[in-house]
Amino acid sequence: METSRVKPVVPVDARYAAATLAKRRAGRALFVCFMAVLVVADLFPLIWLFDFSLLKSGDFFASGILKWPDPPMWKNYADAFAKAHIMLLFANSLLVSGVSIVIIILASVFMGYAFTRMEWKWRKPLFALIMVGMIIPIYSTLLPNFIIFNQVHLLNTYWSLILPYAAFSIPISMFIVTGFMETIPRALEEAAVLDGLTIPGIIFRIILPVLRPAIATMAVISFLNCWNEFIMAVTYISEDSLRTLPFAVVYFMGQYTSNYGAQFAVLAMITIPSILIYLLFTDQITRGITAGAVKG
Repeated sequence: METSRVKPVVPVDARYAAATLAKRRAGRALFVCFMAVLVVADLFPLIWLFDFSLLKSGDFFASGILKWPDPPMWKNYADAFAKAHIMLLFANSLLVSGVSIVIIILASVFMGYAFTRMEWKWRKPLFALIMVGMIIPIYSTLLPNFIIFNQVHLLNTYWSLILPYAAFSIPISMFIVTGFMETIPRALEEAAVLDGLTIPGIIFRIILPVLRPAIATMAVISFLNCWNEFIMAVTYISEDSLRTLPFAVVYFMGQYTSNYGAQFAVLAMITIPSILIYLLFTDQITRGITAGAVKG
């Protein structure tokens, strides 16, 4: 005796909802895969750098992109410390970066207040002129700056690095700080004026505390730019006692041979402070950059 099977009737709305849910899950899976590929692509240079810093010099010419260090050549890091005067170069980089960051933050905050809160004749043209600085390549300024620094006797001084570092970082810092200032209610300043505060008092007691996320963003971006800069340090500084950390790579370059392991060890040591600073201030960077994105 045959038994008839009756298929359950699925409502049209339920089938449409199930199909939509399946499409969303497939799209989410593709997005996760795409982001995973991007993360691996971003992290690969760091993995490659630390891997090569632990290899023997003869292993660099072997086949394969990555090679497991067997055994790890920690001697490369010891050579970098012993022969490249790492501590002196580290102190010079810290001094140059620190002074540059202070100048960048003070100049950006004061100019940002003048451009966003004050009405004056040349406000918009001058702001546009400062923003043009973001598209000027460093290499086009090397020779003019070298001639100027030579005439005013600034070559082989810390100021020959601090001044151009500040000049190149101020436009992007101005872009960040003006976007953040637009989100600050003017009622705060009006209340401060009624209490008798002057403009410097408003900036130091009202604006600066509110601008902490933007200041953190400016400080981190400026630190990364100053800490990793190489071409200006080589062009304007020729005395060993004034050189900055990126120059340490040159100590292991010869006319016919190079100590590649020590060079990669130096690059790894230069990279570590930048990674730590970026990881510590990731939230502040995101808040500072996106602060002026949405208004209303």
